[in-house]
Amino acid sequence: MDKVSAEQRCVIGLDFGSDSVRALLVDTRNGKEIASGVAYYSRWMAGAYCEPGQSQFRHHPLDYIESMTQAIAEALSQVPPAVAQSVVGIGVDSTGSTPAPVDAEGNVLALRPEFAHNPNAMFILWKDHTSVSKAERINALAHSHDFPDYTRYVGGIYSSEWFWAKAAWVAEQAPELVEHIHSWVELCDWVPALLTGNQHPDRLRRSVCAAGHKAMWHDSWGGLPDQAFLSAISPTLDGMRERLFTEVFTSDEQAGRLSATWAGKLGLPEGIAVAVGGFDCHMGAVGAGAGEHDLVKVIGTSTCDILMVNHQTLGEKTIHGICGQVKGSAMPELVALEAGQSAFGDIYAWYKRLLMWPLQAYARQHPQASLPLEDIEKQLIPALAQAALGTERDLSLPVAMDWHNGRRTPNANQRLKGALTGMNLGSDAPELFLSLVESTAHGAKAIVDCFTGQGIEVRRVIAIGGISQKSPLVMQTCADVLGREIAVVESEQCCALGAAIFAAVAAGVYPSASVAQSQMASPISRVYSPVTGTEKMNQQRYQGYQQLGQQLEALSEFQLSQERNHDH
Repeated sequence: MDKVSAEQRCVIGLDFGSDSVRALLVDTRNGKEIASGVAYYSRWMAGAYCEPGQSQFRHHPLDYIESMTQAIAEALSQVPPAVAQSVVGIGVDSTGSTPAPVDAEGNVLALRPEFAHNPNAMFILWKDHTSVSKAERINALAHSHDFPDYTRYVGGIYSSEWFWAKAAWVAEQAPELVEHIHSWVELCDWVPALLTGNQHPDRLRRSVCAAGHKAMWHDSWGGLPDQAFLSAISPTLDGMRERLFTEVFTSDEQAGRLSATWAGKLGLPEGIAVAVGGFDCHMGAVGAGAGEHDLVKVIGTSTCDILMVNHQTLGEKTIHGICGQVKGSAMPELVALEAGQSAFGDIYAWYKRLLMWPLQAYARQHPQASLPLEDIEKQLIPALAQAALGTERDLSLPVAMDWHNGRRTPNANQRLKGALTGMNLGSDAPELFLSLVESTAHGAKAIVDCFTGQGIEVRRVIAIGGISQKSPLVMQTCADVLGREIAVVESEQCCALGAAIFAAVAAGVYPSASVAQSQMASPISRVYSPVTGTEKMNQQRYQGYQQLGQQLEALSEFQLSQERNHDH
């Protein structure tokens, strides 16, 4: 990466992902990525506090603190000391909804010694689905006509991946915490508060991004849902509305200024601007240079899709089945419509674990065999992808469903499961891998159809994230299934770049996010075009996917009714 002179103003974008923190040092003149550092969460990587079989995924706040410090140190170690002193701002993005309980002083409960190893005192990761019954309770209340329909601006269905379901569920499971839970905070709001010394609930600035998409904040009902509604979700939420927040902010505003304590820890100038945080996908759309009617797919372990539209164009229309529509959650002047898939790369990782199991079991039983498991594991997905490129996608290929971690969009339902159908004794590993890849592409098409079917135009599709950079097979399959060109951006860290763009605005380098974006956003590096002549086959395959989905939903409803009858 290029170095800049000590006189040049730089910013840092911090991207808090599912496994690691990325720190990106960016030149404010042109968006050039000068240096970067990545640090993995040590407790998370060891599997601590998680129960995947129960869909429980928790992050200890110390993982964030330690990894952020390490990532920034790594980035700054790559440049002269004077460059660190040219940093004028920090921007933050994170996964979401990833909330944690805090006490009356704003301390995350897991940072208190008595709760240091209590998973319920930690951040509840976005993909934690333990609260599915609470999400169903919220939907029932919102659609009961006893309250306003607070799901109106979040697609009409509240998800177990979101703020209120997690807060209510976790508090009910942890009576030892209830008297200590003063409030709840999203990760993207907590990190800026931590860095600026503004953790106290009275000073903590909340992002419109998290509040609008996950906490049902909307101006039409005066902010957060009414306390009576929250108490009906769970008595553990009694009094919570007044202890949360009455204002929200866009990410071009300041959350505060870097405290002396954190300036010393990070080796950065005291008092530099720290921007209000936001979710990774929203920041990624900004970093990708997206504007009106550009659908940005952030492709990683899951996907988050952002489609921005003009507020006047949208008017009072609400889009059903998505994950919210919030003005200012990405570009401040536009409404961002959020959608996504609960699993994407995670499905490929699941298949890799499946294939690796016999080798790992053999190695445990025969340690003398000295199998090169690490090398095999690294090469497995690339080898499958290479073999799949030689496999024709036709009507005989097995049909797969991408709901291994439930369905996010359209119409969130985290009880749904994945499937592979249409196999025979000749089905081989590359063929099944190709079916799984196709299923994730079909999930992407379902999202596009959800928007266009409700009159929202999609003019361009942009892909960011690791898979878009590394897998021609996946991207070409997506282009074919969508029947659209897909533009892939050059930056490998577009979410962090988006956070850096907002840092530049918060620091006063640029007067607005649109001006900063025009100078700093990533260019396009490659465009995938659909293969001509395959349109009919793609449509037939997609129809098979839709029919399989209908059958799986019916099966899920039947199983749920059986469980409820058994409980009664």
